[in-house]
Amino acid sequence: MLLNNLGYPRIGARRELKKACELYWAGKSSKDDLYNTAKTLRENYWKTQAQAGIDLVPCNDFSFYDHVLDMSLLLGAIPARYMPVVTDVKGNTELDLYFAMARGYQKDGLDITAMEMTKWFDTNYHYIVPEFTKQQQFKICSDKVFEEFNGARQVTGKIPKPVLLGPVSYLLLGKEKESGFNRIDLLPRLLPVYIDILNRLASYGAVWVQLDEPVLALDLDDKEREAIRLAYKEINKQCPGLKIVLTTYFGALKENTELAVKLPVCALHIDLVRAPEQLDAVLAAIPEKLSLSLGVVDGRNIWKNNYAWSLEHIRKAQEAIGADRVMIAPSCSLLHSPFDLGLETALDAGIRNWMAFARQKLDELQELKAILDGNEQLLVTNREAIQSRNLSSLIHKQDVKQKVANITDADARRHSAFTTRQRVQQERFQLPLFPTTTIGSFPQTADVRSWRAQLKKGAISKQHYDELIKAETERTIKLQEALGLDVLVHGEFERNDMVEYFGEQLDGFLFTQNGWVQSYGSRCVKPPVIYGDVSRPHDMTVRWSQYAQSVTQHIMKGMLTGPVTILQWSFVRDDQPRSITANQIALAIREEVVALEAAGIRMIQIDEPAIREGLPLRRDERAAYLDWAVKAFRIAASGVQDQTQIHTHMCYSEFNDMIEHIAAMDADVITIETSRSQMELLEAFAGFKYPNEIGPGVYDIHSPRVPTVAEMVALLEKAAALLPARNLWVNPDCGLKTRGWSETEAALKNMVQAAETARQNVLQPIAS
Repeated sequence: MLLNNLGYPRIGARRELKKACELYWAGKSSKDDLYNTAKTLRENYWKTQAQAGIDLVPCNDFSFYDHVLDMSLLLGAIPARYMPVVTDVKGNTELDLYFAMARGYQKDGLDITAMEMTKWFDTNYHYIVPEFTKQQQFKICSDKVFEEFNGARQVTGKIPKPVLLGPVSYLLLGKEKESGFNRIDLLPRLLPVYIDILNRLASYGAVWVQLDEPVLALDLDDKEREAIRLAYKEINKQCPGLKIVLTTYFGALKENTELAVKLPVCALHIDLVRAPEQLDAVLAAIPEKLSLSLGVVDGRNIWKNNYAWSLEHIRKAQEAIGADRVMIAPSCSLLHSPFDLGLETALDAGIRNWMAFARQKLDELQELKAILDGNEQLLVTNREAIQSRNLSSLIHKQDVKQKVANITDADARRHSAFTTRQRVQQERFQLPLFPTTTIGSFPQTADVRSWRAQLKKGAISKQHYDELIKAETERTIKLQEALGLDVLVHGEFERNDMVEYFGEQLDGFLFTQNGWVQSYGSRCVKPPVIYGDVSRPHDMTVRWSQYAQSVTQHIMKGMLTGPVTILQWSFVRDDQPRSITANQIALAIREEVVALEAAGIRMIQIDEPAIREGLPLRRDERAAYLDWAVKAFRIAASGVQDQTQIHTHMCYSEFNDMIEHIAAMDADVITIETSRSQMELLEAFAGFKYPNEIGPGVYDIHSPRVPTVAEMVALLEKAAALLPARNLWVNPDCGLKTRGWSETEAALKNMVQAAETARQNVLQPIAS
């Protein structure tokens, strides 16, 4: 039985890749330095997997920024605006072109915006969206996949398995950048390039190639299904020497089952962690000779595998089709898991025994195989760990469970409708048309991060740390005043992360030292672990919000993270429904919202950037999720009076398929990311006639470039053409934590000027 791994974390055990990329972007290291770091990381990954007994070791799963962007570069799907980066600037290379596509380019006389970024299915990983034109051409433009195949083979002594995003998923994950065509119609031009890539890999000695088609877990129309059928028929015909493992994940095949099992490939991978029920349907339909890769180890969470559960599914498959046709694997790429539990020396030993990170998940595959070969002691040890978690008194708190059971519909409703609240709030705040604000965080410099590190090490006292944070907060408030912003934020310098900060103060959470996962590019997050019932033992943000308000006459927003985002961006307990955990968090946030109002904070932002991320991939499964997710937000937000304005923020999501539920959240103001899409996302709000106030982001904070006043004015004019000007706010796409101060000040100065210009250009009075 083959052990099959789909992908491995890229960033390094201690975020070495993040640090190397950021040094390169800052001009503090060379391309050679960056390449050498990447080479060392890749070689270590390959060796680790080979030594763990993985038979199909993946290669080309490494990326400097994003594997979908890698695919665009490989296929030559490079938007024309980027070509001057390498044609007009002496010394620039493929790497500079690549990073320009990811981050934008603003130097050497060029000013080029980045490609759009959005979330990868229902994860917190973000990918760079491919751009297609009607006359789009494709050709091989990078040797990365071939170089990494040769490198992995040399390092491991095994024939590695190249990983490529499949042709249909690649097209469907992209966007048409002009009208008059459907991107799926580009398949006949795309396929020959895929076939050239596959045959070139075969010429280098590749045997297995992994083609990821995660869209098979989505609702597909007939045209899309036919495209998959034609694509793999042609690949099979033109690439007879390769064994293709077609990989699906994040959900069930459902009505795509018959299509998937009849494709002319050698193996099919299915995700049994997210959709264990699909195994019976697949086994009933599977043809002779097709092998089955079973995703039984959770690639997206940190809990130890329940071997008894996995073995039940493995044995069922073996009995149905024979052991020699069954592989076992993680459910998806381990990209979504932290690196190595062995680095977590400070965790409680009992809780640590319930967990497994990417490195340990490789061992779990090997141990499952060993149990099947007769090592029963491994099963006994695993069963003891699972039972100790199920029975632990650390997890269950009856008072918390009772509070959730006592929630009523009234707990999820504001006192008055939005139209009433809006009049009350306009009278209270007296804001101009197009009021300006930011999303919450300001740059966390090396100094700020060093203060936090020194505090943890005991090198500075808590009192000294607080004084440093107070000074940085006051400086940032004075800067916002000088820039002319209408509604201020305190900057969040006391916070390490928008989820981790709250988890550290809530019961039921624990934290790792090195449990980092990639969100996008060099952005890494260290999700908290929700291991037990959640409650709020004390105020979390009141002190800093009160201090910030005390040093300014301007309106100061209180800043919180919403219950669904805390849930989504944590590693969540899997022993109860997620909806129950969400309600526990919602009650804790509600208590904080009420405390902020009592402390005199007049605007409170409850960020929910992950609410779209949690949306089930299948339409027939969404209603139940949206019901409890929206209710959780409303529970958190509804304990205040009409004159207290509730904001929320969402970013890097498509909203068309849930716009009515966003309206049902009933936030007074919502801020969203729209700059990379050139306000395209606003069309959903306009078509729905979204009734509440909205702040469409006018500049992309994930790019270092400073947008001009003119481009922001143009975006505001687009927004005002779609929605009533009296309901529009002006803000960046997201928080400014990852940006530098010079670019932040320049961009905000331009943003305030753009708002002033828009006020002059739009004659519609605020009372109209």
